[in-house]
Amino acid sequence: QVQLVESGGGLVQAGGSLRLSCTASGHTFSSFAMGWFRQAPGKEREFVAGISRSDGNTLYADSVKGRFTISRDNAKNTVYLQMNSLKPEDTAVYYCAADWTYYPRTDRDQYNYWGQGTQVTVSS
Repeated sequence: QVQLVESGGGLVQAGGSLRLSCTASGHTFSSFAMGWFRQAPGKEREFVAGISRSDGNTLYADSVKGRFTISRDNAKNTVYLQMNSLKPEDTAVYYCAADWTYYPRTDRDQYNYWGQGTQVTVSS
């Protein structure tokens, strides 16, 4: 079983930055592509960003391109999401997820393991 624990959420003003972390345990971290998703109240959980197992290939939702950066450190079993130029519409619970595939996918149903989520609130 794989456990994922997110941290780094909080309250920030529009235009500010946050860095989310997700640390994995229970299996070899480099076995997974990793993704970040988010869910705002009353909305479906949506893909934000993903990163491949080890070659640094990344994928982003159009809404966050140029503002968010996903990265990973396999030695630390951790994936990060650097969020800059935050907007009120970025407010959501952010989840990390692990997928047995090599390259990241946008479909949440393909991911095998999920963290508990961390709240990000952006005030205007």
